[in-house]
Amino acid sequence: MAAPTRTPESVRRDLTTALAACVAEKGYASTTIADIVALARVSKRTFYEHFTAKEECLTALYEHVCDRLMLIIRAAASGDQPWPQRISDGAAAYLGALETMPAFTRTMLIEVQAAGHRAFMLRQLTLQRFAGTLVDLVEVGRLSDPDLRPLSQAQALAIVGGINELLLHAIDPYTGSAGADVEGRFAALHTDVVRLISAVLNHRG
Repeated sequence: MAAPTRTPESVRRDLTTALAACVAEKGYASTTIADIVALARVSKRTFYEHFTAKEECLTALYEHVCDRLMLIIRAAASGDQPWPQRISDGAAAYLGALETMPAFTRTMLIEVQAAGHRAFMLRQLTLQRFAGTLVDLVEVGRLSDPDLRPLSQAQALAIVGGINELLLHAIDPYTGSAGADVEGRFAALHTDVVRLISAVLNHRG
């Protein structure tokens, strides 16, 4: 039986997934185009039909994963529960999603910071988008809870940055443990993440 035809979308997905796996194993700097195409089972020519360079493949992966995470957060925190429960649900969904994709975690949290100017700028923009997601969710919460204080973009960005640092410490990038063994590490941060968000929202300074 002939192998099923791979669509351009599936090839692109296979390439970004292969990059994530390679980066989780050996780091971005040590990952080569040859590594990526070997794992994705395509030729270098096929790689360059989709991406101009390794950095472009990384940014495509990063953007896709972060878009997915933001959708997960919005869905989990947009129910009819009281606002404190929405915070808890959104945090649990985000941390839980990260634990289901360990191969992508190192890329998203560590490697993208040193993968070139384009990747760095995308990371900065994406952190702003995560902050904007939090601002939007708070505004929705204020419709049913007028006593909930509004959240500025700067405050939300500080929260996002704090959460990001907690995640980095949890996976200990200096030991390379971001690849396979993250089970339970992010879930253990749930209480601290919820307390951080709640502290900012409840502060009346």
